[in-house]
Amino acid sequence: MNKIPTTSPSSVGLTFGISAYLIWGFFPIYFKGLESVPPLQVVCHRIIWSALFLAILITLRRGWGEVAAAFSSRGNLLLLVTTALLIATNWLIFIIAVGHAEVLQSSLGYFMTPFVSVVLGVFRLKERLRRMQVAALVLAFIGVALITAQQSAPPWAALTLAATFGTYGLLRKVAGVDALAGLAVETFILAPAAAGYLAYAEIIGVAGFRHSGGGIATLLICSGLVTSLPLLLFAAAARRLRLATIGFLQYLTPTMHFLIAVLLYHEPFTAANLASFGFIWLGLLLYSLNVLSMARQPTK
Repeated sequence: MNKIPTTSPSSVGLTFGISAYLIWGFFPIYFKGLESVPPLQVVCHRIIWSALFLAILITLRRGWGEVAAAFSSRGNLLLLVTTALLIATNWLIFIIAVGHAEVLQSSLGYFMTPFVSVVLGVFRLKERLRRMQVAALVLAFIGVALITAQQSAPPWAALTLAATFGTYGLLRKVAGVDALAGLAVETFILAPAAAGYLAYAEIIGVAGFRHSGGGIATLLICSGLVTSLPLLLFAAAARRLRLATIGFLQYLTPTMHFLIAVLLYHEPFTAANLASFGFIWLGLLLYSLNVLSMARQPTK
C-alpha cells in the first residue's frame, strides 16, 4: 500500500512563519490607510481591539489560567508592564513614520533589530561576542553613521524601533510567558489608558473613529486582528522551526518595507542611502553566517 503523504512539522512551521512575516511586511500599506487618524488614536484602537480579540480567543481556548498566572506573579507582571510600554512605543513610532513618509526608516529599524539583540545579550545576559558578531556590529555602526552624516541627525525613528523591539524581545524571553497570554496581558494593562484617551478625544470632538467614515472605522476595528494574528502564527512557527530558520525569515518584513517605500511610495533613495543600507546588509550577512555556524555546531 502507498503511504498517505503527511506534512512535516518543519514545512507547516515554515508556512506559519512566512505568513506571519508577510502580514507584518504589509503593515505600511495597512496603516497608511489610517494616516487621517492621529497616530496616538490609532495605537489606542489597536490596543483595545487587540484586547477584545484576544479575550475572545482565550475564552475559546480556555486559556484564562495562563493569563491569571501572569497577573499573579509580581516579577512577571512588572516585566509585562515594561514590555507593554515598549511595544506601545514601537507601534506609535512605526505609525508616525508611515504617516510621515518614512517607511524606509521603519525598514532600517527592523533590519537593525538583530544588532540590538546582540548588544543586549552582551550587557544583559553576559554573552561573549564572537569575531564575526563584532565585525557585523562595526559595519552596522558605519551604516548608521553614514545616514547621520547625510541627514545631519541620527535616524531616530529607526533607532527607536530597533531599540524598543529588541528590548521587548529580550524581556519577553526573560518573562517566559506564553505568546498569546503575554500579548493579552500587555493589551489588558494598556486598555484602560487607551479607552480613557479615546473617550477624551470623543468628548472634545477630535475622535477619528466616528468622524472619518466607515472604511476608516473598519480598518481601526480590524487592527486588533492584524496585530494579533501574525504573533500567533509566529508563535506556532517558533515551536516547529530551528532558531536559524527563524533568524533568516525575520529579514522578510524589513525587506518588504524597503520595497514598499522605494517602489510603491517612491521615497527618496540616494546613493548615500544605498551605501548606508549596504553596510547594514553586509553586517546582517555576517550576523546570519554566524547564526548558521552556531546552529551547525554539535550540542554538548
